[in-house]
Amino acid sequence: MGCGHKDDKASLASSQIASFSHQPHQPSTPASKEVWKKGGRMFSILLAVHLALLACTLVSSGAFEKIAVHDYDVFFLLTVMMLIVIIWIIFYLVSTARCPDAILCKDSHAGPIWLRGGLILFAIFSLVMDVFKIGYYSSFYSCLSAIKIIYPIVQAIFVVVQTYFLWISAKDCVHVHLNVTRCGLMLTLTTNLAVWMSAVTDESVHKAHSKLKKNVTDEIFRWLLKVGMRSSSAEECNCNSQICQIFKNGYFWLYPFNIEYSLFASAMVYVMWKNVGRFIDHHSHHIHRLKFRLFRRTFFVGIVLGLIILVSGLGVLIVYEVQVNSSTESSKKSQALTMYYIFNIVCLGLMSLVCIGGSVIYRFDKRDMDRHKNPTRTLDVALLMGAALGQYAISYYSIVAIVASTPRDAISALNLTYALLMIAQHTFQNIFIIEGLHRQPPKEDHKHSSHQKDLYGLTFVNVNAVSLRVPDSGSTLAPSTAPGTEATHPSDLVRSLTAPKRMNWRRKFLREISMFLLLSNIILWIMPAFGARPHFDNDTELNFYGDSMWPAIVDICLPFGIFYRMHAVASLLEVYIMS
Repeated sequence: MGCGHKDDKASLASSQIASFSHQPHQPSTPASKEVWKKGGRMFSILLAVHLALLACTLVSSGAFEKIAVHDYDVFFLLTVMMLIVIIWIIFYLVSTARCPDAILCKDSHAGPIWLRGGLILFAIFSLVMDVFKIGYYSSFYSCLSAIKIIYPIVQAIFVVVQTYFLWISAKDCVHVHLNVTRCGLMLTLTTNLAVWMSAVTDESVHKAHSKLKKNVTDEIFRWLLKVGMRSSSAEECNCNSQICQIFKNGYFWLYPFNIEYSLFASAMVYVMWKNVGRFIDHHSHHIHRLKFRLFRRTFFVGIVLGLIILVSGLGVLIVYEVQVNSSTESSKKSQALTMYYIFNIVCLGLMSLVCIGGSVIYRFDKRDMDRHKNPTRTLDVALLMGAALGQYAISYYSIVAIVASTPRDAISALNLTYALLMIAQHTFQNIFIIEGLHRQPPKEDHKHSSHQKDLYGLTFVNVNAVSLRVPDSGSTLAPSTAPGTEATHPSDLVRSLTAPKRMNWRRKFLREISMFLLLSNIILWIMPAFGARPHFDNDTELNFYGDSMWPAIVDICLPFGIFYRMHAVASLLEVYIMS
């Protein structure tokens, strides 16, 4: 991969020889390089922190009417940041292409194919969203600022350039322009996080306005916009045409894909930043070429159950959207909430039991733990643990509100059970995924001789025919057997031919568990990402915490919970392949 093992070893050897030859004259060279490496990282981190705070301040201030920060101010900052990142990416690609020693080695764990494939999928939907935005804002060109149209155009170019950059450079361990590269990668990461914050805020404001419009008259709604949260500047323009309504509803429905794209890109950029100036030790950094076989060596139980959960969840989502968001009758709303909670309780309960079973199977797994340095795995674990905190917070707030509130009805009991199972499922699933990520891939049995291993490549073989060709006595094999090796009995050959066909039962069960959890996490990501949010439709938390505090808690924590589901899908896919 990349420059290959020979270039890496040669560079390491030359650097060691150079360091030994100059040791009497420069005894502190390694220490000074390490200090400068930490200094370059610290400078890039400080740059990212200041830019992130500035973007967070503008984005949060632009969400309220009384603060003199407009949405086009936020768009102007994001446009400038994306243009700078585009220029830096072009500089990086050109400089690394011209310098043959720029990338001496590559990290095989960084940027796996399923992560880059997911990035491309979210990038496609993000581009469609930008097209819808351009069409929507173009309808109000006369009453909107020009930056509202320029921003989605620049964002589309940014998505295309960044996706191409991450597709070809996600595994790079660059060794030129180290400090510039670190700062550029941190600027890219901060830009993605700023775009993510803007998208989350815009989506939350839109949903809050939709809920207000559903519950109050148009006059009261306009008054609330003047004294409370800011409306989009397009709200002041008339959107009467059908094509305008399609553009408006379309790009809001595509916001979840753009949000996930920004988070996926941020994770991949962070791994690249960790790999700047890194040398890969190929003695400890094993490259496992694992083949993804979805429908081989499985019982199909996990896939079938997962598909049942997925299809059932889509049906629940459709009914929930129709009865809660389109109907004003309280009875239909209660039925929809009851159906939603029952489905999630069953789904979360099954997932928790399956995760516990998977952790028990790991206790009997004979594979060694992978303790080598792996920035990608470290980031995966940190994101799983950190993103789960969002759903933990919502669940604990719900538990406190339900226990402290009176009276308690059936929906409150279901909500309490749902919150407790959500905490349990996140905990058990994190344990299962982290154990799977730290296991080494299955290895072939190395006890067989080389001529026995050659027989493993036969796809169709008649075992009886092979045994007939091999003499029963060891005398005939003696002349062809090399000195110092043992003669192989025909029965051993037969066992060696049939042994690889039997897959370990632990691996089969782990694959079934991983596939079931993967499909279940997909539907648990789809439901809140596309409108099924009982936190706003259940009155218990709203009455307990108030109309201002509870929506703020959900708006802050729920995006982390949605990201957790999608990141769990990617991690479970890796666990499936590693099993």
